[in-house]
Amino acid sequence: MKLNDIEDFKNQYKSEIFFDHSIKKLNWLNIGGISRVFFKPKNLKELKKFLELYSNRAKLFVLGSGSNVLFKDDVYEGTIIKLSNNFSSISKLDNDKIISGSSCSQKRLSMFALENNISGFEFMYCIPGTIGGGIKMNSGCFGTEFKDRLISLQCIDTFGNLKVIPGREINFNYRKTELNENLIFLSATFKGNLAKKEEIKILMQDLHEKKNNSQPSKIKTGGSTFKNPIDQTEKKAWELIKESVATDISFGDAHISEKHSNFFVNKNNATFADMNSLINYVRKKVKDETGITINLEIKIVE
Repeated sequence: MKLNDIEDFKNQYKSEIFFDHSIKKLNWLNIGGISRVFFKPKNLKELKKFLELYSNRAKLFVLGSGSNVLFKDDVYEGTIIKLSNNFSSISKLDNDKIISGSSCSQKRLSMFALENNISGFEFMYCIPGTIGGGIKMNSGCFGTEFKDRLISLQCIDTFGNLKVIPGREINFNYRKTELNENLIFLSATFKGNLAKKEEIKILMQDLHEKKNNSQPSKIKTGGSTFKNPIDQTEKKAWELIKESVATDISFGDAHISEKHSNFFVNKNNATFADMNSLINYVRKKVKDETGITINLEIKIVE
């Protein structure tokens, strides 16, 4: 991809484009180097045009809120795409269906459902990140996942072709959705259940309290670092880590949270090398002590 071509696009359209853009402030861990190109499309028309012109020559990564990603400290030799607020609209379809833009936050969707007396989205109140990221990972907590509510997904591929995929045709797994990597999620349609607002509110508050009692907040963390090894044991990843690793271990400024051992924290100025060393150390210790392999939930962007 030639930067001159991107410069030409920037001069013709209203979308935001930056070169050699810092990644640090774009993710919750506050780690990373620079992206050769950072593209924030103003609307679908300009996103489609950009993809039609440049996708076959560019490495692309779509970034949501940055809550569950770890970037390297060097240069990302490609384009990071972050959908703007113009992709975050939310509205009601029928009495119990919601359509949401992919850059809408999961918490906002749950609040919208509450205001419209629609149950089934209470779990999203506890999950940081966007709707797009939640679908990508089949996010969930307290017994409910995205797969349980998704009716259809509206997306665009990296060549600019628009598609609608029914939820029943998507193969969902634990913290993974098996969809082509060349898809960018635009919006999604969900179905809930009609319920009394007060009942929904009580459940949301209960789940939120459970989360606050067990997980750290207002710190530089990427959320759950490892997936629960559900095919090997009933124990959670945090239990295996707590049993196998001295939780005061650290590499540079990369630490294990005192409140939740599966949450790794950047206490000041941790580098990718610091955090990656902590990840590899913990994974090896758990394997050595328990014989169980734990796999990453957090996404390392190459």
